[in-house]
Amino acid sequence: MTIFQAFILGIVQGLTEFLPISSSGHLVLVPFLFGWELNPEQVFPFDTLVQMGTLVAVIIYFWQDLAAIVRGVLKGLAEREPFATQQARLGWLLVLATIPAGAAGLLLEDVIEAAFQSARATAIFLLLTAGLLLVAEWLGKRNREMEELTWKDALWIGAAQVLALFPGVSRSGSTIAGGMTRDLKRGDAASFSFLMSVPVMLAAGGYSAYKLLKMPGLSDFLPVMAVGFVTAGVVGYLSIRWLLEYLQNHSLKGFAIYCAVAAAMILVLSYVL
Repeated sequence: MTIFQAFILGIVQGLTEFLPISSSGHLVLVPFLFGWELNPEQVFPFDTLVQMGTLVAVIIYFWQDLAAIVRGVLKGLAEREPFATQQARLGWLLVLATIPAGAAGLLLEDVIEAAFQSARATAIFLLLTAGLLLVAEWLGKRNREMEELTWKDALWIGAAQVLALFPGVSRSGSTIAGGMTRDLKRGDAASFSFLMSVPVMLAAGGYSAYKLLKMPGLSDFLPVMAVGFVTAGVVGYLSIRWLLEYLQNHSLKGFAIYCAVAAAMILVLSYVL
């Protein structure tokens, strides 16, 4: 992987991590479309670790909310009233929503890594993302706010996040759709989705960093990683700000159409090329 390729993939990661069109899917599809023959041993660690750049973007954007949540949780534990405040309650709901994907990631690691090598499988999962977004628009009443979330809602959204372990299924798309099918407003579903990405990205990035330390030629790969990391972070921050404003007055149907068209094109090209 070259510096230029890392830069392009960093832009792709930053744009698509938060837009509901699958960052993991695009990180598979872009090299396929450009005919890049990337080292398979580098691809999965790069794709996972470059998400740490977008993790930094989430933390910066939601810094005040995250700080209030952490303070609320710690205060609740100290006072033996863990659910006394809204911030503490939200913190525990985020933890609960993270459990399904964490468990599934450990159990399905080999299957997931294999899926990252297949552009055709990614295209099929992109179609699934399109379906999830359309179902959310059709079924969601959009009359609840994030403060009204229950433990059942958190588990439901967490279960939706399991699908996003596969390339082509958007993490933000599946979790926003999960929130909307529990009647959350689009903006509130997106905010909860972005907040719950923090523990998931931390866990995935930490695990990939551990695997990366054992990779041959690590010192040569670090500059490439740095370029992808910084690029993804800057573009990711701008993507969060834009999407939250966009969802105030627009539906997810445009993103669903994009996913369906992109999937169809990739399926055709995978059979022709």
